[in-house]
Amino acid sequence: MSDRITRLTESLARVIVGKDHAIRLVLTALISGGHALLEDVPGVGKTLLAKSLARSINGKFQRIQCTPDLLPSDVTGTNIWNPSSREFEFLAGPAFANILLADEINRATPRTQSALLEVMEEAQVTIDGVALTVPAPFFVIATQNPIEYQGTFPLPEAQMDRFTLSLSLGYPTESEELVMLQRHQTMSMTTLEPCITTEEVLELQAQARQVAVTPALQQYILRLVRASRSDAEVVLGVSPRGTVALQRAAQAYALIDRRDYTLPDDVKVLAPYVLAHRMIPAGGKQAKVIIERLLDTVPVD
Repeated sequence: MSDRITRLTESLARVIVGKDHAIRLVLTALISGGHALLEDVPGVGKTLLAKSLARSINGKFQRIQCTPDLLPSDVTGTNIWNPSSREFEFLAGPAFANILLADEINRATPRTQSALLEVMEEAQVTIDGVALTVPAPFFVIATQNPIEYQGTFPLPEAQMDRFTLSLSLGYPTESEELVMLQRHQTMSMTTLEPCITTEEVLELQAQARQVAVTPALQQYILRLVRASRSDAEVVLGVSPRGTVALQRAAQAYALIDRRDYTLPDDVKVLAPYVLAHRMIPAGGKQAKVIIERLLDTVPVD
């Protein structure tokens, strides 16, 4: 299993320069069976990361450019009438993919955003009362620009709660950007070859669920999450779904680190990325700052 993770990490690092931690976080979301939200300015490699991941696992990639006129059926698909057969036939939407990139998701209307709720949680869509399962693995990478909010529709708490992790790639350093220029002078993403299969991704997801989590560590996760619900600087604390997501992310993170057991340090590293976007701070406070404070104050047994 460790060889598969190494090959996947190295494959992504070939095109995403200097973002090893971000790559690891995205793989944590994938292997935990969740989804990732990338909040970043344009041009830092979000689309490239999603495409490279799909190519690396030999999976089907689909991209949705979210706009206000995008309809729910543009995401899930719809039944169309076939005059020759005189029957309705299902035309699959972009949701029927292994890696789905929802670009600038906050530019879609709430009605269209909600079309992703069922498929992100249950890996299925319901068309005319019929439930249709999407391919496995199914991994959503959604993006939104944290700077430009004009003409956008902020994601509701229920939608944010579906993302295992929220992170930012950020700008590269000068030396990293130079390496990027040198690589892209002679290389394109089309030269990236699959290094593992979608079946192997499913095996990694199954193995992650077998990574040991001690009762003491579960109590630490509970104390951390419940502290967010009673904190004076928090209007809305982390949901029980967030509690489960933090444990699953810690299991996947440990597996990526070639361990069959989790550590408190796994929880501490992941907590800002797993919990912050699930909270509503009070009085303009920053959620990640609150999480860091809770990490300093909540004891580890």
